Amino acid sequence: MKVVGLFAGIGGIELGLHAAGHATALLCDYEPAAQAVLAARFPNVPLVGDVRELIALPRADVVAAGFPCQDLSQAGRTAGINGGQSSLVGEVFRLLRHSDPTWLLLENVPFMLQLERGAAMRYLATALEELGFRWAYRVVDARSFGLPQRRKRVLLLASRTEDPRKVLFHGDVGEPDTPKDVSELACGFYWTEGIRGLGWAVDSVPTLKGGSTIGIPSPPAIRFPDGFVGTPHIRDAERLQGFDADWTLPAAGLGVRTGARWKLVGNAVSVPMARWLGSRLLDPQTYDGDSDEPIAANVAWPRAAWGNGDGSAYSADVSAWPVRAPYSHLAEFLEEEPAPLSERAAQGFLNRASRSSLHFPEGLLDDVAAHLHRVRDPVLAA
Repeated sequence: MKVVGLFAGIGGIELGLHAAGHATALLCDYEPAAQAVLAARFPNVPLVGDVRELIALPRADVVAAGFPCQDLSQAGRTAGINGGQSSLVGEVFRLLRHSDPTWLLLENVPFMLQLERGAAMRYLATALEELGFRWAYRVVDARSFGLPQRRKRVLLLASRTEDPRKVLFHGDVGEPDTPKDVSELACGFYWTEGIRGLGWAVDSVPTLKGGSTIGIPSPPAIRFPDGFVGTPHIRDAERLQGFDADWTLPAAGLGVRTGARWKLVGNAVSVPMARWLGSRLLDPQTYDGDSDEPIAANVAWPRAAWGNGDGSAYSADVSAWPVRAPYSHLAEFLEEEPAPLSERAAQGFLNRASRSSLHFPEGLLDDVAAHLHRVRDPVLAA
């Protein structure tokens, strides 16, 4: 299938669809750093900067758009679907008024399903139905595809002629139980948090983010079984998203700092997730939704749902794990030496934790405190 990638970022959706056998006809992204990566990694694909300047789309089978999540994310501004960034999805609908792809793929954060009682999802469903689309969405976790990153994303698929449920809802292995004993496992957390939340992930890192709760793009920390607390290298972060190491290196040619590359990686779509969807597009399966329940108005949306285009919506009982690929344990996955969490970062996290009423995983604060003593004392560190 021919694909148009809008809000393409560093090409996660497109790279995954390529791996499934599809080809890209056009790429579009506004950020210069992302454009540099796209131009280097997809050298023969036309590249456009501003979606608002696109008059029409080329002929395509799939229009894919990982539209901006800043206004819909817990780590962002939570301004809602009408925020200055996330509202740009309206440009996709503008272009679809005069374009007729077989499929539309939208991707965003699960928090949009509950923010403002699900107003963003209702907006998307209404806009799609006004354009004659049937739609379905499913929250999918990147760990399902073997990556040690707990990254859940909403994949919304729509079509004027096909049944998207046959693509999205096939396959469900169920989410595995979390190990009770994590002492021998590397666990990730966000050192930028500590007061209102803690992004904690067992044998994985929490969701890589374009920005943190204190407004800076930054890596998570990893507590290793021996008590060492470090941060992963940008090359491993790229691999945690399913890219080759140094995928974002072309952006460095613009003089951007490593933090800007972290932002690119944090905003990207997991490549294996897109590859799974691309494969499913080629092999739709029958879906029986007779037991699916109607969704009431003005409530948060479930993890999977669909609509036939008539204004009604139904929940689907499928998990965020459509498959269970061989899993890469976090400590074994990392190829680069983690950098020790800095004294300032460790102290800041402990200060915030001491003021909070959060319940922290057993031993975490002790390990961070011991790490802080080691980075302060070179002799002890040696």
